[in-house]
Amino acid sequence: METIREFLEFELISIDNYKIRVYTLVAILLIILITKLVLRLIKKTLFRKRNVNEFDRGNAYALFKISRYIIWIISIGLVLETIGIKVTVLIAGSAALLVGVGLGLQQTFNDVISGIILLSEKSIKIDDILEIDGDFVKMQSIGLRTSKGLNRDDISIIIPNSLITTNKVINWSHQTKITRFRIDVGVAYGSDIDLVIKILEESAFEHPDISSRELTEARLVNFGNSSLDFQVLFFSKNIFRINKVKSDIRRIINKKFTKNSIQIPFPQMDLHLKSKLYWTDDLKYIHLSG
Repeated sequence: METIREFLEFELISIDNYKIRVYTLVAILLIILITKLVLRLIKKTLFRKRNVNEFDRGNAYALFKISRYIIWIISIGLVLETIGIKVTVLIAGSAALLVGVGLGLQQTFNDVISGIILLSEKSIKIDDILEIDGDFVKMQSIGLRTSKGLNRDDISIIIPNSLITTNKVINWSHQTKITRFRIDVGVAYGSDIDLVIKILEESAFEHPDISSRELTEARLVNFGNSSLDFQVLFFSKNIFRINKVKSDIRRIINKKFTKNSIQIPFPQMDLHLKSKLYWTDDLKYIHLSG
């Protein structure tokens, strides 16, 4: 026993009043080991298969992220105390430094606080489709400072969490019903209005992602400067790829317009030239167009 005690009290590192002995190192390793075991146990508990239906996977992920950060902060504090560094004294002594750092990292702190809000609330979850500043993003992960999403071009983007919490964000995944979209179309004056409406509705009907034929309709909405302006309104569940749906419908419309000799006009401008007469000193005139 005496030999074990001597071994545990053997000094490995000595810096001023701080001494790291063998038992200190053992205690640190035990703290790290226990921390990892606790986190592993929490993860298994939250993501057990039998709990999938009872506990939303997105909320489980959020709770695990928060728990992991809190547990590691506690573990680091215990490690510092084990070494002999008083955490309370360390925080008090570095208060001025922390204020300066806080001012410099204000945006980062805002992102972190926003991350905690996102992880603790149920408003946004993984695989949700968000509209942020006109861009559609499918959420892949929600972190403490930033979140990761996939846009419609299949490009992975990093989003600061404060951008989500401080801006107007539409969560399309919260829609309990199908969503209505529209396509604007202009045709030349003199076109058969009834035929145009029929073609627009049939073009929308032909797409497999259109949810309801009964609710699909085309309207004459305006007499434009160079065209009769129509809208075709339709419902679809394919929100994230709706631009592809609209593109497909436009192609069908164009084919049917071509087949039925319906023209899509482009803006035109008529120029009228006036003639002017300019007299010279010898009473002759020059005819100019201007």
